[in-house]
Amino acid sequence: MPTVDDILEHIGEFNFFQKQTFFLLALISVAFTPIYVGIVFLGFTPDHRCLSPGVAELSRRCGWSLAEELNYTVPGPGPVGEPFPGQCRRYEVDWNQSALSCEDPLAGLAANRSHLPLGPCRHGWVYDTLGSSIVTEFNLVCANSWMLDLFQSAVNVGFFIGSMGIGYIADRFGRKLCLLITILINAASGVLMAISPTYTLTLIFRLIQGLVSKAGWLISYILITEFVGLQYRRTVGIFYQVAFTFGLLILAGVAYLLPHWRWLQLTVTLPNFCFLFYYWCIPESPRWLISQNKNAEAMRVIKHMAKKNRKSLPASLQSLRPGEEVSEKLNPSFLDLVRTPQIRKHTLVLMYNWFTSSVLYQGLIMHMGLAGSNIYLDFFYSALVEFPAAFIIILTIDRIGRRYPWAASNVVAGVACLASVFIPADLQWLKVTVACLGRMGITMAYEMVCLVNAELYPTFIRNLGVLVCSSMCDVGGIITPFLVYRLTSIWQELPLVVFDQEKRKKRGFTLKSRN
Repeated sequence: MPTVDDILEHIGEFNFFQKQTFFLLALISVAFTPIYVGIVFLGFTPDHRCLSPGVAELSRRCGWSLAEELNYTVPGPGPVGEPFPGQCRRYEVDWNQSALSCEDPLAGLAANRSHLPLGPCRHGWVYDTLGSSIVTEFNLVCANSWMLDLFQSAVNVGFFIGSMGIGYIADRFGRKLCLLITILINAASGVLMAISPTYTLTLIFRLIQGLVSKAGWLISYILITEFVGLQYRRTVGIFYQVAFTFGLLILAGVAYLLPHWRWLQLTVTLPNFCFLFYYWCIPESPRWLISQNKNAEAMRVIKHMAKKNRKSLPASLQSLRPGEEVSEKLNPSFLDLVRTPQIRKHTLVLMYNWFTSSVLYQGLIMHMGLAGSNIYLDFFYSALVEFPAAFIIILTIDRIGRRYPWAASNVVAGVACLASVFIPADLQWLKVTVACLGRMGITMAYEMVCLVNAELYPTFIRNLGVLVCSSMCDVGGIITPFLVYRLTSIWQELPLVVFDQEKRKKRGFTLKSRN
């Protein structure tokens, strides 16, 4: 009896049906972008200073410019390694007293400003921005800055828990059902997050988004690779990730047009409701149906595919057998991922590569948001270099295998991180160029591990294997915000040094993996 791959050779391995399905599922990859890296805009931290009652009135009375107001009323730089006092401390001065002059209001209080007592920002902060973010609305700065780290870590905690649970359910109850459930919950929680009045509720709904969004993205990835023939599986996997890159470009444009975080969150969430129409557009995976001994349903799906592709299905091909060893055991188990020495080796190497790729990919994007001069243009330019990364993979993977492009991409990313540390700030063009090379390297590494992960497991545990291994990138995502934001407060370039060390370790693991 023929397998699904035998039948696809007759009805089309990548014809109209597969192209249409790929386009529809690729939109889910586009929509996943704001959840994965939206923190750059949702959690943007502008320049800020303590709100001191009376300063605004004194500034108006004296006719100060903004620069003069900051010079007269905001503390200067503090010791190296400590937060800038002007952002988190204020002079303990009553700015409403009439004795203050306009020339130098603090001169009559102390001969040296450094002798004036400083206190916390009791009345809030003033932010130098025309828009808003969760930072400006909930005052996630200074002593509360860790709450921004927690916000991004929460979505990665959701990624981790959701991937483990939903991956198992998808292998037990089907890809399509789980995909639709994740779409609905993701859309609803995204809207609720946009209208949440408190930080706590915003954090909870962000966590819920994490629980379902990445699982839905990966289920879509698995679904499209199971609809196409073997020779197209790599290509659609790569271009599925290219769709994510298009999402980055769109996100940069939308964030520029909508600088207020609530409108931005609502705008990038609402399109997810349209994906519920996929109930009528996308069938269940015939490979999964066969793995569950539902051959009649699988044949109905295959006939539908043949009709869409305008191909006839010969009578000799209208019976099915499993293409892989799925008849031995129908219920996937976590133990299946470590049952044999070869599968165990693949699982461990893939988990480590997922972890380091996530730390560098998310870390470089977050660091760019902190160090960049124009957050929108820097985000846009760095996203553009992800396109050549995808085409380099397509051109090299069939010619020289996976191992050496994978290792080379890690080398490029690591060297670029280290080189950026030593480039002077006045050579901004060179700094941006090197940063883009590093972004291209880590993008290649990320896309390679995602591609290889789907190839190394049989259908029966493929969804479970991809989701379990990729859960390590969620562990990396949990620690990355604390790593980037805390290390940057010590030294702006310190995260890049850490990223370089991670890449050095990763290259060894990559070269040990199979070609």
